[in-house]
Amino acid sequence: MGKGYRGTVTDFPGFDANGDAETLYNAMKGMGSDKETILDLVSSRSNAQRQEIAVAYKSLYGKDLIGDLKYELTGKFERLIVCLMRPPAYHDAKEIRDAIKGVGTNEKCLIEILASRTNKQIHDMAAAYKDAYGSDMEADTVGDTSGHFKKMLVVLLQGTRDESGVVNADLVGEDSRELYAAGEEQWGTDEASFIMLLGNRSIYHLRMVFDEYQQLTEKSIEDSIKSELSGDFERLMLAVVQCIRSVPMFFAKRLYKAMKGLGTADNTLIRIMISRSELDMLDIRECFRLQYEKSLYNMIKDDTSGVYKRTLLQLCGGDDDIAGEFFPEAAQIAYKMWEISATTKMQLRGTIRPASGFDPNSDAKALRKAMKGFGTDEDTIIEILANRSNAQRQEIRQAFKSTLGRDLMADLKSELSKNLGRLILGLVMTPAEFDAKMMKKAMEGVGTDEHGLIEILITRSNQEIQAMNTAFQDAFKKNLEDAITSDTSGHFRQILVSLAQGARDEGPADINGAMADAQELAEACNEDSSDMEMKFMSILCTRSFPHLRRVFQEFVKCSNKDIELIVKKEMSGDFKNALLGLVRSVKNQPSYLADRLYKAMKGLGTDDRALIRIMVSRSEIDLFNIRKEFKDTHDVSLHEFIQGDTSGDYRKALLLLCGGED
Repeated sequence: MGKGYRGTVTDFPGFDANGDAETLYNAMKGMGSDKETILDLVSSRSNAQRQEIAVAYKSLYGKDLIGDLKYELTGKFERLIVCLMRPPAYHDAKEIRDAIKGVGTNEKCLIEILASRTNKQIHDMAAAYKDAYGSDMEADTVGDTSGHFKKMLVVLLQGTRDESGVVNADLVGEDSRELYAAGEEQWGTDEASFIMLLGNRSIYHLRMVFDEYQQLTEKSIEDSIKSELSGDFERLMLAVVQCIRSVPMFFAKRLYKAMKGLGTADNTLIRIMISRSELDMLDIRECFRLQYEKSLYNMIKDDTSGVYKRTLLQLCGGDDDIAGEFFPEAAQIAYKMWEISATTKMQLRGTIRPASGFDPNSDAKALRKAMKGFGTDEDTIIEILANRSNAQRQEIRQAFKSTLGRDLMADLKSELSKNLGRLILGLVMTPAEFDAKMMKKAMEGVGTDEHGLIEILITRSNQEIQAMNTAFQDAFKKNLEDAITSDTSGHFRQILVSLAQGARDEGPADINGAMADAQELAEACNEDSSDMEMKFMSILCTRSFPHLRRVFQEFVKCSNKDIELIVKKEMSGDFKNALLGLVRSVKNQPSYLADRLYKAMKGLGTDDRALIRIMVSRSEIDLFNIRKEFKDTHDVSLHEFIQGDTSGDYRKALLLLCGGED
């Protein structure tokens, strides 16, 4: 990150502790209190100045300022102002105390604080805890946690991480190999190695270890942690890694999760805004806009209200949406993100595998029995078809015809209805048949499901698109390109037709070519909108995904901007949605599809077509990865979301495809 002061709250010029104490006293005396005066004064003074005000207040009036503030104020505003008045170490100590006292433990709070603080901050916090509560912070924390999670917390509580900044090149290779041997290379995980290395080595050293680890395993350290660890221990280790990579990015993500969706995690919001306001809030703001294409200022503005909102906005310090482009620090983070993305091969995992001991004739007979006579045995149908691979389902389909003389698809269609029927029929089709059917459904009737067309065409390989073209022609006696052409228009039509060719380059990144493409895209940003759109389309629709990841990285480097933000800002309509989807799919396809699933189920009503389409088409490809991205982004598992948003046999089948609870 950038050097120098990166906070939003600084010492107030012309500071007068006695004058401020008198102002606060007058704002609280009599009936009611002048909240505006309190928030303006407290939020515009540094913490050191607030401590001087508290001393002056007691000297002048013989009263405790925090006690008076607690008496006069209420709710979230009271908590925010009172927390601002505490010294940073005492504020952290209070948060730790609140996280472990009473019934249950707030593990997320423990993780956030202990993963992100420096050695000095941890030592000061421990001393403040002892002073405030008369007990040992480590002993209290240990008594309230367990297992490897507890062990890593104990390591972090020592505050002994190497902060010298010296990196031993030989030790980098040794540590990366030790992490590999402790996890990916063996059956089971040697958690002690992860704890020792991630809890003690310097930040600069570990960043190099992570790069070396990726070269060695073709997998990011984050992906290894997700696959090797679990529960609170996994969340703690991921937080440590995120803080090693970028503390401001870690807090940007925490702030977003605190405000997204229904309800606000106000304690988290307050804790972060206060603790980072004099350290790195400017960097957090930049990272927030980089990650979410929205300023932290505007998200706070939309998610809070009243004097509470006004105080938070004061701490935020400004609206980055006005600036229109990244500050250098955020561009550096973006560049590093794309360097990681461009060099890491994600190991994709489905949730459905071929069933062992498979007998297509036996399954065909069981399915026929489940549909014969009065009533239908949906449980048997779901149990068989949701637990077989697609290749096995095709064998069952053939056996059903050859041994029983019946069409499995036709029988299922007559026996099942609504969403369960659509889901089961989708499972029995070949992937190409299913994609062709979904494309047809997206274009038929009144209105077009543009998002469905986009999703299919940007997430399929050349081979899958070509197979879909053939299946579309066979099923509907019409060319897919002609169908797209007759149902869409303008540049949106052009981008869909281009994608429907299935002719994207599928080779590795060409570094020199990526630099040239990035420069061409940067120059296109200065052209008129039509020329700009055509230039973006010509590159984004034809280059391989690994190559485009490198292009995005180089684009940040040469323009100080993120490609996604440019598309969002400069383009419009369905064409914008298509390019945005494509960019997000290039960056992280499981994350893009996780977001599509979330949007299909959040709010009132469910987009069952999108839900079925993704669950069926990705179940043997990357649904496990999608599940992980869903949980990381939304703090709720895909399993839980499906369970809460669907019902009956339809839900049962979806949960089998989901493959488990994260």
